[in-house]
Amino acid sequence: MAQTLINFRIDESTKKQLEQVCNELGMTMSTALNIFIKKVIREKRIPFDVSIDPFYSESNMKAISESIKQLEKGEIVEKTLQDLEAMENE
Repeated sequence: MAQTLINFRIDESTKKQLEQVCNELGMTMSTALNIFIKKVIREKRIPFDVSIDPFYSESNMKAISESIKQLEKGEIVEKTLQDLEAMENE
């Protein structure tokens, strides 16, 4: 089967971490990516859940912005455990 080259960019730190994990698994990054690609083709889907991190919800980003404004004013930012749990569940 003819081979072809795919180029893409990733963060250098991410690449090093991937190389380390692949090395620990006894494979190259190329092998790992081929496994991923073949699984996508076979299953016709991304083989893991792809979702938006709830941390970046609109309400959490608003709360973070408000906390930053408080800090910039020199105010103390206080959040109760209940506040943080509520943010986590939004």
